[in-house]
Amino acid sequence: MISVLTKFNNLTQRLITGILGSAVIIFCIVYSDWTYFLIFFIVCLLSLLEFYRLSGTDGLLPQKIFGTVCGMMLFCLSFFIERGDLLSHFYFLMFPVLSFIFIIPLYRKSERKPFTNIAFTFLGIFYVGVPFALLNAAVFEHGVYNYQIIWGCLFILWASDTGAYFAGTYLGRKKLFERISPKKTWEGAIGGAALALVFALGIAHYFTSLALWQWVTICALIVIGGTFGDLIESLLKRSIEIKDSGNAIPGHGGFLDRFDGLFISAPFIVAFLKIF
Repeated sequence: MISVLTKFNNLTQRLITGILGSAVIIFCIVYSDWTYFLIFFIVCLLSLLEFYRLSGTDGLLPQKIFGTVCGMMLFCLSFFIERGDLLSHFYFLMFPVLSFIFIIPLYRKSERKPFTNIAFTFLGIFYVGVPFALLNAAVFEHGVYNYQIIWGCLFILWASDTGAYFAGTYLGRKKLFERISPKKTWEGAIGGAALALVFALGIAHYFTSLALWQWVTICALIVIGGTFGDLIESLLKRSIEIKDSGNAIPGHGGFLDRFDGLFISAPFIVAFLKIF
């Protein structure tokens, strides 16, 4: 499939993979809580593997396997706790498990900077694992699965990305944050925000789980958090001197490239939903 898509230009690849990928994700979200769990389990796993692979290219030696296991354990625990299958007390399992990240370097004789590697192991868990785990808190309300919130958040995020891409490509002039990402412009950011707002207003009309003001607030959190998430991921890539985090998604790069906006916006969205 990927080899076939490489025959098309970048925009065509982006459109095809975007439509197919979003269709699969939306189907899984709407069908049941178990298909939601499956699709995000896969995305979370591949994102963690990609992060640790990238950090390894810069001469670091993070605990790739154990870091991935910890991130996936956190995601699974949050799903079953929020679903009501486990008591919230089981969150405390994470602390003794995470403690092994400090113990493992004692048995790795070849490490020159063990605490730097420990830091990057934790970074993968908190940068990738925690946001995906927090999504489970958004889709379950008192143990009842509600796909509307995650559905709406993803469409607003995708609308923001799409609006920013086309507005930046055809109208972009003023640089947004040239030191980190030379291609991003204020025109792109405004175009993304405008399209995201249109989608948020439309979603609020059909999905009544949240009030209009809540959807608009979530839209603002996604636009701002998504923009910073994109810049942060660009900072990561620049620090290890690569263009894309991978080539798993033709036209989009890797999983970190595609879901970077979610990593920063998800904590703010869940905090807003739980407090307000």
